[in-house]
Amino acid sequence: MPRSTSRAATLGGSSDETESAFYEALQRGDIELLMSCWAEDDDIVCVHPGGPRLLGPGAIRAAFEAMFANGTVRARPVQVHRVVALTAAVHSVAEQVEVMLPDGLHQAVVLATNVYHKTPEGWRMVAHHASPGTEPDAQVVQAQRPVLH
Repeated sequence: MPRSTSRAATLGGSSDETESAFYEALQRGDIELLMSCWAEDDDIVCVHPGGPRLLGPGAIRAAFEAMFANGTVRARPVQVHRVVALTAAVHSVAEQVEVMLPDGLHQAVVLATNVYHKTPEGWRMVAHHASPGTEPDAQVVQAQRPVLH
């Protein structure tokens, strides 16, 4: 078993740990670590900004391998909102992404929803859906909740 795969397996103690490993894998271009963050299920799904819906580990792996062929993905979560239950977690994430283009370094904001299930191997991603965002999306905006008493 590759070193990065066993490392991700030990990171399954929480959905946050699995998410951290996912973004680390993107920044390192480590396909084995990245795929070990995903559940081993034919129903897993991934949608990249403007891209098609990718179903299953084969399609998801091929898409990330193609991305990594152009270099690593410098994406880091700058705002995470979590809804966690006993065996499922949904993270709404604003990602700060840096992309090197012919005219230099560009920054973008991507809004992503990452869904995790608790499996016998630990928390694993079952869905990643990303859309283009805007700079205000990356800023922490806290809605004030009304006091009910």
